[in-house]
Amino acid sequence: MSRRNVMKYGLGAGLGLLLASCGVSPRLPDGEVPPNTVQTLATFPPVASCAAWGASAPTEAITLLSSRPRMVIVHHTASPNTTDLSQTQAYRLARSIQQSHFARGWIDSGQQFTISRGGYVTEGRHRSIEAVQGGRQHVRGAQCEGFNDVSIGIENEGTYTSTTPPTALYNQLVKLCAYICQQYAIPSTSIYGHRDFVDTTCPGDGLYALLPRLRRDVAAALGEAARPWPLVRQGDRNEATWSVQYLLRARGQNVVSDGDFGPATDMAVRAFQTGVGITSDGIVGPQTWERLIVTVRLGKSGDAVRAVQRQLNVGAGEGLTVDGAFGPGTDAAVKRFQTARGVTVDGVVGPATWSALVG
Repeated sequence: MSRRNVMKYGLGAGLGLLLASCGVSPRLPDGEVPPNTVQTLATFPPVASCAAWGASAPTEAITLLSSRPRMVIVHHTASPNTTDLSQTQAYRLARSIQQSHFARGWIDSGQQFTISRGGYVTEGRHRSIEAVQGGRQHVRGAQCEGFNDVSIGIENEGTYTSTTPPTALYNQLVKLCAYICQQYAIPSTSIYGHRDFVDTTCPGDGLYALLPRLRRDVAAALGEAARPWPLVRQGDRNEATWSVQYLLRARGQNVVSDGDFGPATDMAVRAFQTGVGITSDGIVGPQTWERLIVTVRLGKSGDAVRAVQRQLNVGAGEGLTVDGAFGPGTDAAVKRFQTARGVTVDGVVGPATWSALVG
């Protein structure tokens, strides 16, 4: 959707009814949401339906998938940072986006939802409200190539290359993300920016820099203890990839540790994901990290310890020998790192310390 920092959307209008939410289903340990149960951790913010803002009918039938999305992707519209904060402007924008997407040959608006600078939320693609409120189906969008079957896209009105969204918009973004995450059992750590997946500057440096705060605010809204995890995938060459490779080796996968996420690492990630019963997509995000990490402490040895030692050397300036032996020197270095990062100082590299190391 928002490619580069080129203005894409014009302006447009309409009046209509707002749809409010009902109760929501609680999250179970296995991620399943049972029927006929109600809880009110997060509620659906008022969202204007496609009918409310005067949408044209889609040119083809909307695809309603039986699987749930696994992530939320945040965009900006790259349109002017208007001072018109009215509902009329929000509806005008929604119509303009839809017409722009028709011109691209798409069947409807690409994104599931849009938030105006005035904080008005509109349904983008038809049937998105229905799907999210049901919590068991997903409307296939056209907002992030390669990830449309597994993600919900939220457009945010404006251009945020060097500024951040207005408070009214941001607050609604938190509420909408919290409700979506709750309905689909998506962890708050699985909220990403468009640029995480494709070559684009979207959602702008300013809004992208807010994503860690957004994840924390959504976690707080859900009563969730969020841990930040990096997104690592094929083509990456970085320290997080070293850790992924070492941890894959610790989990029994035959992969070379060289910091280059190539086809062999991709295959090893997919094999690991299949083995632990999660979606096999080759992407190391929060769900995969939480299952991949190995808790290590004084006296342990192996590739997971090597990953810890490399991270401490690169990220914390330690001079450890990367030998896979968790001895007194590594223990002292871990405790120094934990102290500096505000993690419980116990020398144990568990989920919280792993997240701080690689995130």
